[in-house]
Amino acid sequence: MGGRQSSIDRLPPDILERLQELLRDPRVTQLDATIRINEILETEGHPERVSKSAVNRYDMEMRKVGEKLRQSREVAEMWIGKLGAAPQGKLGNLINETLRTLAFDVTLKLQEGELTGESLPDVIHQLKGLALAVQRLEASATLSVKREADIRRQALEEAASAIGETAAQAGVSPETIQKIRRDVLRMAA
Repeated sequence: MGGRQSSIDRLPPDILERLQELLRDPRVTQLDATIRINEILETEGHPERVSKSAVNRYDMEMRKVGEKLRQSREVAEMWIGKLGAAPQGKLGNLINETLRTLAFDVTLKLQEGELTGESLPDVIHQLKGLALAVQRLEASATLSVKREADIRRQALEEAASAIGETAAQAGVSPETIQKIRRDVLRMAA
């Protein structure tokens, strides 16, 4: 497919973005979008013009890609749900986004016939392995956060005891010592 680049592909990025906005608006027809883009091109002094058929082809392609993306997100959510990956940290979010991307790629390859009955089980096995790794990483991160909180709470309890002993030796009233101790321990909550 080494043919000539379409008039849509040759649009400046800002005008292409405007075309995409127009096509997403349900109130705007393809003909209206074509007319509006050609007006913008003329106003900005671009010699290029787009045809209704080029806008139609572009719109159909964008809708097809959008549908594939929606399907891949559904597939990724299914995998994440079945395999128990529940992201809680930045790493988990990153890896789950990678899973979504992989699911999108797998969906495209399935639709394009690049994956066969022979190669699909290996791909599914790899996705399962990645999802399991996400689950283990997240469990480890959760355990680490809990451990850190326990260490902090223990340090504050030791500090509260030391403050209480020092205050008692200095002649501070038991009520004041109890209040100081409560305030220090409240920081652990």
